[in-house]
Amino acid sequence: MILGSIGVSNADDLWGALKSGNHLVLIRHAFAPGYSDPDHFDVKDCKTQRNLNDKGRQQSKDIGDLFRTNGISNAVVRTSQWCRCLETARLLKLGQVSELPSLNSFFKNAERERDQTEKTKFWIQNAPLNIPTVLVSHQVNITALTGYTPASGEMVFVRRSINGSISVIGSIQTLE
Repeated sequence: MILGSIGVSNADDLWGALKSGNHLVLIRHAFAPGYSDPDHFDVKDCKTQRNLNDKGRQQSKDIGDLFRTNGISNAVVRTSQWCRCLETARLLKLGQVSELPSLNSFFKNAERERDQTEKTKFWIQNAPLNIPTVLVSHQVNITALTGYTPASGEMVFVRRSINGSISVIGSIQTLE
């Protein structure tokens, strides 16, 4: 399942950091075939969106199993309102899933990037992070926050510094 990690000596260090406080993991939603969403999609109607397929649903379950294998069975889980993110978050089975609209994709609305990124940074700066925290979002959002471009289902581990800034400490790819 673990195909690679960056920035740390091994994946155990990432899981240990996540359990230690002041860290969180950003997950790009699991595999959803295609590119972008149809022009007139409705965020409240999954039939109008690009969604997970069977491979993406299995990938989400496997990511949840990876958390449990590494001693994390419960987490704070926040997600974009897009159906592929909601489904990814729910299939992790790490606890109650709550929507965080600043994690919504701005792929087709670049003018929202700055505002949403600032709102997500503010959330991260003020979150307790005393238990493992997972944010499920989109490539554009994760890249805007971190400068790193994740693959589908990739887990990007982040450290929050005392001053509230965030930095990537490593990642785990979950697609074969």
